[in-house]
Amino acid sequence: MSASLFVVILGLFCCTKESSQSILGRPELMGPSVALVKSIADFHCKLEIYPKNVMILLELYKEGDRGKVLGWYTSLNGEVANFPIVVQPNHEGNLECVAKAQNNSDIEPTVSYTQYLKVLEPVKEAEIVVHSGPEEFFEGKTLELYCKPSAGNHVSYTWLLNGRLVSPSRLPYVVDDHLLIYRTTSEDSGSYMCIATNHFNETDVFSSNSSEVLITVKDLVSIPDISFTVLKEDSHNYSAVVACQTAKGSPPVTFSLYNRTELVANTTVDDRNATFKLPLVLDRPMGWLQCQANNGDRIEYSQWIPLEVVPVGGPVTMHYDYDIGENYAVIDLRFYCKAAKGSFPRYQWFLNKTLLHGRGSFYYVVNQHPGESILLLSVGRSSAGTYHCEVSDSFDNATTISSKRLYMDKEVLNRLPVLVVAVVFGCFTALVVLVSICCCIGVIYRRRQYGEKTPLSFEMEGMRTAYEDELDLSEYNEDTDVLNTASGAEFDQASEASVDEWPQIENEKKTLEDEPVDGP
Repeated sequence: MSASLFVVILGLFCCTKESSQSILGRPELMGPSVALVKSIADFHCKLEIYPKNVMILLELYKEGDRGKVLGWYTSLNGEVANFPIVVQPNHEGNLECVAKAQNNSDIEPTVSYTQYLKVLEPVKEAEIVVHSGPEEFFEGKTLELYCKPSAGNHVSYTWLLNGRLVSPSRLPYVVDDHLLIYRTTSEDSGSYMCIATNHFNETDVFSSNSSEVLITVKDLVSIPDISFTVLKEDSHNYSAVVACQTAKGSPPVTFSLYNRTELVANTTVDDRNATFKLPLVLDRPMGWLQCQANNGDRIEYSQWIPLEVVPVGGPVTMHYDYDIGENYAVIDLRFYCKAAKGSFPRYQWFLNKTLLHGRGSFYYVVNQHPGESILLLSVGRSSAGTYHCEVSDSFDNATTISSKRLYMDKEVLNRLPVLVVAVVFGCFTALVVLVSICCCIGVIYRRRQYGEKTPLSFEMEGMRTAYEDELDLSEYNEDTDVLNTASGAEFDQASEASVDEWPQIENEKKTLEDEPVDGP
């Protein structure tokens, strides 16, 4: 039993040894992971298991491309293969080593694990390509730039505007070599530059700066403003000086002046304003003016204004209002001055005979052309005096119209007006009259309700007073209060009755004594 087992084991050992002599192990590929283009890189391929005395062919390929051998080596008895190659950009990728037995098709070829090779080409000669079109254009359009180096791979890009880093968050789209700005404004104008960089290792860095490209984003003209002033040439001739101006717009700007549909004049300036001079007749309508502005992309139009100048005319009115502080005292005063007509009035304020202009210690002049002028006053000792305003044409002071004069000081302002006193006194008088009428109506109504008292009633009240000592006050308190309120004149009248009436009075007295009296 043991002898047969030994034979089996010996047979297996012999078979294994024989098979090991006829198979190839997996080769191991070694070499750099990154290499510069056109440099020489050495790759090594080692085979651990191989048949004895068999010539082994080791070849270097790029994975998936067995049609092109990058290097080959013939090994006998397990020598390590060496593949020196001149690195080209197309060598980048996974490389593999293939082991084959020469002149022996019974031995199956084997392949190593792949190794990735990164081929780095240093960046060179970066330049900016303006893909969107001209380098000068109007706002609102799109700017698209590309950074293109003449050589290089694995490149990172940095964009600069006027020497400052362009933040990706500032722009709608910045990806690698591509810079895109939608709806540009004049703030996007400037010198653009890109920097292309790639790294071989931590110490070897290659970079290339492009030349600067000047991008000019022009502002479109805004809606122009139009106005005019009057110039007196001599005593009979006047001119209108028309001003056209726009708040924004890259020069040069062409301004055109129209009177209705007729082109009056045009001019191109390197600024955002222009003036035109037209003959003028006072107090006569001479048309409607409009200004047009254009700087190359579109035309903007001003509003229409009438070309008519009316000289100042009276009357000149002046009124005021005020602010009240503590204790109901006037602290601030405002005078208003306005002429009945006039296109270009000039207002002047006077305190007594002193001209007030601009701002002083207690006043401030506010001219709201052409409507009216306002004089703001702080009420005090220095502001007391007589005020008036004068109005004349701003272009001709030959005619001056004055307002009425008004004296004003602190005591006058805080004195109650006569009208207020009259109203208060009238209201008080009306109240007194109303109360008196109500009292009279009440007396008349009471008399009509109860009627007038007879002489007999006066006599009875007088007798009750005469005999009040005989009444029990504790039982007749109510009658006592009534009696006590009887008039002394009524008692005197009853005492002076004639002697002939005494019997009648006695009988009435007895009757009263016999009648029961209700208690309170």
